[in-house]
Amino acid sequence: MLFHSYEFIFLFLPVSLIGYYFLAGRIGGKAAKLWLAGISFWFYGSFRIEYLFLLLVSVLFNYGIARKIKGYGKDVKAKKWMLAAGVAGNLGLLVYFKYMNFFIENWNHISGRGLPLLQVVLPVGISFFTFQQISYLVDCQRGEIGDYGFVDYLLYIVYFPKLMEGPLAFPSELFPQFAEVGGKRFDAEKFMRGICLFVMGSLKKVILADTFGTAVDYGYSNLKLMHGLDALLLAVFYSLQLYFDFSGYCDMGRGISRMFGIELPVNFQSPYQARNIIDFWKRWHITLNRFFTKYIYIPLGGNRKGKAKTYRNLLFVFFVSGIWHGAGWNFILWGMLHGLLYALTRMWQDRKKEAAERSLLRVKETVDSGNDLWKRKIAGGVAGFLTFCYVTAAWVYFRAESVAQGNNLLGRIFTGGFVRVDRNLAGCFNLDEFWYILKVFRLDRWEFGHYILMCVLTVFALALVFFGKNAAEMAGRIKPKAWTAVLFACLLLWCVLSFSDVSTFLYFNF
Repeated sequence: MLFHSYEFIFLFLPVSLIGYYFLAGRIGGKAAKLWLAGISFWFYGSFRIEYLFLLLVSVLFNYGIARKIKGYGKDVKAKKWMLAAGVAGNLGLLVYFKYMNFFIENWNHISGRGLPLLQVVLPVGISFFTFQQISYLVDCQRGEIGDYGFVDYLLYIVYFPKLMEGPLAFPSELFPQFAEVGGKRFDAEKFMRGICLFVMGSLKKVILADTFGTAVDYGYSNLKLMHGLDALLLAVFYSLQLYFDFSGYCDMGRGISRMFGIELPVNFQSPYQARNIIDFWKRWHITLNRFFTKYIYIPLGGNRKGKAKTYRNLLFVFFVSGIWHGAGWNFILWGMLHGLLYALTRMWQDRKKEAAERSLLRVKETVDSGNDLWKRKIAGGVAGFLTFCYVTAAWVYFRAESVAQGNNLLGRIFTGGFVRVDRNLAGCFNLDEFWYILKVFRLDRWEFGHYILMCVLTVFALALVFFGKNAAEMAGRIKPKAWTAVLFACLLLWCVLSFSDVSTFLYFNF
């Protein structure tokens, strides 16, 4: 069951909300939380019933480990050993389902043997709920977790708006909210803004991400037919597809959660408006970045043990990030491309800061002239464009099935020649509701009529990611008015009518 499906919109979500608020108001918070946990199991089990059993076993195992850690009191050594056992158990599960075949393939390549691959199916969301459980165990060992019961822990892991693709919420963000379930009045304005955020996320996914995705799938399936301009557009299309797909999911999840009166952390803050790679990672997949910072980068020493070790720690974090996203050398290469530029940017910023400190000059407050402001804006724009180009080139390996395929696509950009865009690639953008308008005005008969919608949608999407406000900001400013209700009802109807042609979320694969 997907957020953008008929059964979710017309059955699952209404039943979930009605049951939740009825139980919270009539019986109490614990009943409402049990209801949320129950429907979350229903949601997860709808993908594959075996996944449900695996998730439940994982929850019980980790809750037992957490109770053991707390039971050791001030025995630091015993708590660390129990934490190690818990983390090993979680990583072992992840390695078996996600990485074992990768290891076998590489061993066969090195040794020349033919060990059979495991016939396993990757459970959806396993990377996310595994990391959530590790964060809980670590926080327990550090004494940062209060005495919460099994129901709260169960809901923290299986809460369906964040279960599949995050965001990765810290225990300190959700447990206090769970404690208030049943004790607060229904907030109609928050509920309305939750609906609006859900609709905006749906538009990102259904209308934008899947349209660009259709073109990307066609291009990668017919790479031999792609010329230089086709290949360049494919790289840009995938950057847009991935952003609208993943941020769309997070907006939908946050919107759904807001309908239940529970706030999830923001995961995207207009990342393609970043001026450098460090700024990009403060805006893209924010909760994963802070997870790595808290549980890997800081424990390794962070920036406290000298510059050389700081850069080493940064590279290691991005190496882990690449592996976490997928079992393949292309993902490792993607992670290291980001890590290398991140470390170099950090090195440049450190040296710039040191040079300023050595100069011992105090900068007087001055009023910038108009020319200075324009120079600063132009420099910022150029930096942002170059950052987007680098990120887009790295995304090629993220999407490619192998490093060789990624090299092939990037090579075609420079050697494939810039001729007219493949007609079939452009045709992927000719949505029925827009193509009909072109036919009415007979623009489809024009020689370049087949390319109009591709250009319009691409320019619109680029303007949105470079200059527009993100959905979280927009939803926070929406006021409950009649025209707002009509507008978002129409937008939701548009999304619902397009559900039959949509795909699963990209991060379900990770």
